[in-house]
Amino acid sequence: MDRKIVAVDAPVVACDMTDAPDTPEDRMAEYRRLFDRHLISRERTARGISFRLRADDGVEAWVRDLLAREKACCPFFDFTLATADGELRWDIAVVDDDLARAVLDDFYRVMWGGDEDWGTVRGRLNDIGFTVTTRDTGA
Repeated sequence: MDRKIVAVDAPVVACDMTDAPDTPEDRMAEYRRLFDRHLISRERTARGISFRLRADDGVEAWVRDLLAREKACCPFFDFTLATADGELRWDIAVVDDDLARAVLDDFYRVMWGGDEDWGTVRGRLNDIGFTVTTRDTGA
C-alpha cells in the first residue's frame, strides 16, 4: 500500500484577504506609497528579496503593521525586519515552492512605481495558478 506523507504545517500558497481591513487595490497603493517615500534600495538575495528603507518617524510601525496584514493573508511569506544606522532592512522569503517563488518574483517586479492596476496583476497571478480570495470573490 502506498502512503502519501503530507506536511500539516506547510502554509498554503494562496492569498486570503476575506478578513483583511483593506482591499488588494488598497494594499498595492500602500506599498507604492511606502516605496515612493522611503525606499533606499532593493535587491534579490539567495532567499528572496531585501529592501532598505529610511527609518523616518513612523516608518517602522507602518512596515510592521503592513507585514502583519500581509502575513495574515499570505502565510507562505516569511518576513524579517531589522533597524540599524537610520535604516530598516526588510527581508522577504517564501516557502520552498515554485508557485511561492513565482509570486515573490511578481511582488519584486510590481510593487513600486509600476502603472499596472490590480486587475492586470490579478490576471497574471491567476495565470500561474495563484489564488487571491477577497470579500467580493468569496472562497
